[in-house]
Amino acid sequence: MSKLPRFATFGNELYTGKRSYPFVPKAKLWFLIAAAAVIISILIPVAKGGFNLGIDFRGGSEFTVSGAANTDISAGEEAVGEVASEARITNIAPGTVRVQTEQLSDDQTLEIKDNLAQAYDVEEDQVTSTFIGPTWGQDVSRQALIGLIVFVALAAVLMALYFRTWKMSLAAITALLVVMVTTAGLYSLSGFEVTPSAIIGFLTVLSYSLYDTVVVFDKVRENTKNLDKSTKRTFMEQVNLAVNQTLVRSINTSVVAVLPVASVLFIGAFLLGAGTLKDLSLALFIGIILGTVATVFIAAPMYAWLRRNEPEIVRQAKRVKERRAQEAKEAAATVVPAGATEVSTGR
Repeated sequence: MSKLPRFATFGNELYTGKRSYPFVPKAKLWFLIAAAAVIISILIPVAKGGFNLGIDFRGGSEFTVSGAANTDISAGEEAVGEVASEARITNIAPGTVRVQTEQLSDDQTLEIKDNLAQAYDVEEDQVTSTFIGPTWGQDVSRQALIGLIVFVALAAVLMALYFRTWKMSLAAITALLVVMVTTAGLYSLSGFEVTPSAIIGFLTVLSYSLYDTVVVFDKVRENTKNLDKSTKRTFMEQVNLAVNQTLVRSINTSVVAVLPVASVLFIGAFLLGAGTLKDLSLALFIGIILGTVATVFIAAPMYAWLRRNEPEIVRQAKRVKERRAQEAKEAAATVVPAGATEVSTGR
């Protein structure tokens, strides 16, 4: 037998409720794990002395050597070390080397260009230089922060209007914040540079995370639409059912989204040496996975937790409990006691 029918059966059992995973009943456990992950993610950059900011954020001088037959980093280190005290040298593409240093004077810039041309045996016009001042880096950082704040604020308002409840919006934003912090912590742990491309990937991840949350919350809203007339399941059980019903879709969407990103990250960046793709692909790779996990384990359980003490929710849970107690009583009354025999009344 192939695995496809089994997976289809697995999804069908989740949708009908025959198979169920306790995402909502174990909400406190997930919240504790999320809190620990957030704390660790905050401590990682603190322990490392901050993020590895790219030149666009910290400012400095950058040199690009193209068409080099030999891209050995040590050759660049020797060429730059005579002039600059700090240098970051990376291979960003086949035959291309990038050198980043602190702010240099015009004379130092010309000297390093000559040294790099000799070190990599290329013409002088194959070594280009650019300078990014500290003011530019501060502007980029400020604009990135403003963009993040505006994005989160708009997302919170739009979700509250779409679902007509601030509690769904709060749950979604809580999960989003968990994704933001943990993604940033893992990115810091990797040691990759924080570049504008990484920020773009980061914002893309937030959009993806909200999309997955909206899909799950739509199913939650559908399941709890006529809750006051239902005694089959409690509100908490309906939310948990909605998460299970959309679980296969969330997994499939994540796999489809993360596979090309993984290809870019592991094949393009590590095997082919396309260093310019690392920052963008790593942010996307981490964030897509965490976005799906946060939706399932944080957003939906958080929404159920926020509404657990509402009077109508409590009353509906009581009705469900009473119905189940009555059904259990009726079932017990129809059970023939062990050892009892049926008496025949035949003539």
